[in-house]
Amino acid sequence: MTADIIEISRLALHDQVAARLRTMLVEGHIAPGAKLNERALCEQLRVSRTPLREAIKLLAAEGLVDLLPNRGAVAVKLTEADVLDTFEVLAMLEGMSGELAAKRITEEALAEVRALHYEMLACFARHDLSGYYRLNARIHSAINDAAGNPVLSATYRSINARVQSLRFRTNQDDAKWKHAVEEHEQMIAALTARDAAAMRKVLVSHLMRKRDTVLALMRAGEIYPQASSS
Repeated sequence: MTADIIEISRLALHDQVAARLRTMLVEGHIAPGAKLNERALCEQLRVSRTPLREAIKLLAAEGLVDLLPNRGAVAVKLTEADVLDTFEVLAMLEGMSGELAAKRITEEALAEVRALHYEMLACFARHDLSGYYRLNARIHSAINDAAGNPVLSATYRSINARVQSLRFRTNQDDAKWKHAVEEHEQMIAALTARDAAAMRKVLVSHLMRKRDTVLALMRAGEIYPQASSS
């Protein structure tokens, strides 16, 4: 029994470290392309190297970190071609999940999406970008889950992980952030009406707008600023 408890505790710690690292990567506290400095991260997170390395392996599997020969773990940094290819696939996946969710979502799941939406609006009103993004991601995941297709959900999450930090940066302009909120209002309306075509349309449009913003920021040199590794 003691061994079981130790194992559970060890896994819980590795999950906690992964969650904190994930936030640091998504919100840009670890810059794209930066090497993950294990010594500094161990001091910052107050953990040993074992759970840190386990967390890094998990994030590498998710696509947030690249494990490179002779360099170790590096925060993912995408090219313009990567962005175009990734968002093209994501738009199709999001459109499909939205269409299926509109047809299959239960009243309980719809109520949960609405509740998350109102919490997200509160973060928007407070200009809490970090809280807003976490709720935004949960809404997209909930819509994806409501589609009722585990293969679709797993594929979406594995691809979306690599652009999470880029999606986070697209709402740092107030006008674009406000427009994103308006699109989320349209999603709620389409889900409530069980309008599959409208749901697909707004989600594809939402992703294409994110893609265009990401590309514009990359070309302006604003999305990958020079920063030292952690």
